[in-house]
Amino acid sequence: MLPTPELVHQYINDNLACDHIEVQGDGSHFEATIVSTAFEGKSRIQRHQIVYAALGDRMKSEIHALSMRTLTPDEYKA
Repeated sequence: MLPTPELVHQYINDNLACDHIEVQGDGSHFEATIVSTAFEGKSRIQRHQIVYAALGDRMKSEIHALSMRTLTPDEYKA
């Protein structure tokens, strides 16, 4: 079964405190905008690592590709 954007949203939200999440995709390739205070003071790579950790093994098995825009709440408001 291919994951849906709603499932990817849920996977992220279940494991990372987020202020806002948007996910679009076709079952194997996804694009996400993720807003979290966990990203404050982190580099882009560190932010992506936080999301990958939240998704766990799903990145190896269910999700083929994930393009991310990771923002702090202040960055998102701007």
